[in-house]
Amino acid sequence: MSERQFLFLVGFYILASLYVEIELMIYALCAWLLFEAATNVRLTTVSQRIIKKTVPAGLTVFQSNVRFSFDAFRAWRIVVAIMLGGSMLLLHEENVEVVWFIPWFMGFAILGAGVSGVCPVLLLIRWIGFK
Repeated sequence: MSERQFLFLVGFYILASLYVEIELMIYALCAWLLFEAATNVRLTTVSQRIIKKTVPAGLTVFQSNVRFSFDAFRAWRIVVAIMLGGSMLLLHEENVEVVWFIPWFMGFAILGAGVSGVCPVLLLIRWIGFK
């Protein structure tokens, strides 16, 4: 599985869980993304090891100066987990109704990044200087 396919699945999962209104699915995804970021045991790399084939990420990248020796995909997982989990907590626990669009926007944006191969958040993270 490439990172592009992973983005498509994550976007679809977010939208499906929002549609059926099961917040626990979102929290489970956030926990999974934080686990992947903390351990660097990613579903994409594990699946590539199982099939014994290296698949390119399939996402648009540009050359930038590497300032931090921290993988951009790991940083992306942390950013998504914090933004998604934080907005869901604000929405359902603190009743801040203004943030209802953030999880939906993130779901459509991540799904679109999986379809198009261009993830603006990942490009921004790489522009900042992550590897």
